[in-house]
Amino acid sequence: MPPSLRFGGRVMDFRRLVEPAGLLYGVAARQAVQRGNALPLAGGPAAFTCADLIEDDARSGFVPVASIPASWQPELARVARSPVSGMLPETPLVMGILNLTPDSFSDGGHHLETANAVTGGLAMVQAGAGVLDLGGESTRPGALPVTPQQEWDRIGPALIALRAQAKGTVLSVDTRNSLVMEQALAAGADVINDVSALVHDPDALPLLAERECGVVLMHMRGVPETMAQHAVYQDVACEVVRELGKRVCAAVEGGIARERLVIDPGLGFAKTTEQNLEMLSRLPLLANLGCRVLLGVSRKRMIGALTGVSDPARRDPATQAATLEALPLGNSLLRVHAVEGMVQAVKLWRAVHAT
Repeated sequence: MPPSLRFGGRVMDFRRLVEPAGLLYGVAARQAVQRGNALPLAGGPAAFTCADLIEDDARSGFVPVASIPASWQPELARVARSPVSGMLPETPLVMGILNLTPDSFSDGGHHLETANAVTGGLAMVQAGAGVLDLGGESTRPGALPVTPQQEWDRIGPALIALRAQAKGTVLSVDTRNSLVMEQALAAGADVINDVSALVHDPDALPLLAERECGVVLMHMRGVPETMAQHAVYQDVACEVVRELGKRVCAAVEGGIARERLVIDPGLGFAKTTEQNLEMLSRLPLLANLGCRVLLGVSRKRMIGALTGVSDPARRDPATQAATLEALPLGNSLLRVHAVEGMVQAVKLWRAVHAT
């Protein structure tokens, strides 16, 4: 049975996907929509002029929006509609990564001391971060797990201090463990960011169903220790969307309102460099899920492979270029290590595209 959700009073399953293409921006986008030659993409700054209609494994090829059959109008409406997230400000947000670990691939150990973590987090806020994402467990490929208590011991003091000193900033906690989720929410966290999409800990979904926080569901197969073995796809973009769709359905059926959800395609998790690149080039497919999108590609191995830059700390320019690919989807969350450069890039992109 395919996963399904109710949109606009109608049950929608994810056997049928619309892949938007032919994007326009600014004045051109608005005029094309007014003339019936385009539709907004996720209610954002872009409009799409054609789409590939995908049903199971069958594809129509790219068809002009004005020529799409009436039987596909519900799917089109789903892709065009702006996702609502009452948990976060309705604007693109730069999310600063605050790793409180000794072994994260790029900056492990930099923020292990609470004082350094707080100083680093406040600097990100000053640079324009709208969200801080605190993590106490490395999920790099091959990383070994820590206990939930060890994870909370790393996160807790910094979260409490930042909640007191960065009152207007959204604080997210990157965890897959319900013990950490519960304590983080009690300490003032606004968002729970789970790389396992609420699969890892069976107590996570019922816990979050009782709260009012935002919830990020990320696509991954397996666990960090084994995920590289699962990077086998026939069509990576469609499979990621459908598998994320199952997790969205599970969350909604478990009591988490869809308006609280954010989705993350999980670049670098159970995906090769080539699969990451294809997913990045086909991000508009994510609009089929009707949720806000988080993109986290910062300094990842794929950037090193594509640019030849071996030092993760020197991959920020390419990180910014890759991360901008999420902005056509509207009020995206852009998860990066280097906040200031990303904030500048977003401002320029929005100015160019008149949004």
